[in-house]
Amino acid sequence: MNNPIASILERHPALVIDGALATELQRRGCDLDDDLWSAKILLEQPEAIKQLHYDYLKSGADCAITASYQATIEGFMKRGLREGEALALIQKSVKLAIEARDEFWADESNRAGRSKPFVAASVGPYGAYLADGSEYRGNYGLSETALMDFHRPRMRALIDAGADILACETIPCLIEAQALVKLLAEFQSISAWISFSCRDETHVNEGQRLQDCVRLVEASPFVAAIGVNCTSPEYIPTLIREAKKATEKPVLVYPNSGESYDPSRNDWDGHPVYESFGEEARTWFDAGARLIGGCCRTTPEDIKEISNWVRALE
Repeated sequence: MNNPIASILERHPALVIDGALATELQRRGCDLDDDLWSAKILLEQPEAIKQLHYDYLKSGADCAITASYQATIEGFMKRGLREGEALALIQKSVKLAIEARDEFWADESNRAGRSKPFVAASVGPYGAYLADGSEYRGNYGLSETALMDFHRPRMRALIDAGADILACETIPCLIEAQALVKLLAEFQSISAWISFSCRDETHVNEGQRLQDCVRLVEASPFVAAIGVNCTSPEYIPTLIREAKKATEKPVLVYPNSGESYDPSRNDWDGHPVYESFGEEARTWFDAGARLIGGCCRTTPEDIKEISNWVRALE
């Protein structure tokens, strides 16, 4: 089973995750005022997604996270697509990332001091499909079996499309993380990272302690790294230390800018917590994180700042 995280960390002090996809597409002029959010751009402007993947790789990212976070069979079928068309779009998210990665790597000038980037297929939470901010609350009222049934076909499609690893991200509750880990054991063909969304310095968004959540998923041989994303940067150092109490696996963090999401407006409120997100990321490395990037409202410039100091450590 391929584990690109371990391969890169054997050669480099840290692995650079990419930055925001949806909010960066929006910043570049894409209209995301839709329940499909970034998945809408798979339908309308796929080349914009591919270009953004390339730009993040050029900025120093070691991976490209696909535009499948909010791409679900159910969501596309609500839009009028047939199941086969929905699955093809989900797989297209992987193909776009692979194309961008391969074009980037084909230019030998991009290889100096770098490991070949990998494609991480985004598996967003059930709450993302609801498009009502539930990934920041949890409390779906669904059983573990129901969550497995929801995630299974999309995960299979992403694996079959050639993803190197799955990025199970913005998970707000333990039951969903357990469902995803059981599915990984069912497939037995790919590794994944599990990344929780957190509401403070110790709890995931539904209210369970992060340390307990990490402890209950880290035993899976298919989980390559565990951590936190789409969470305010101010909580990240303590959350890293909490996670490290419960696992020896690499800890990953890719927080948002510190602004808060307003689902009623499909937009973000407030101001970034730090003037220099990329420089602040040094403190996350010092706290023990070994995979570091950005989530909503971060940019290729932020990732370039992270990459610059990570490469300087070598």
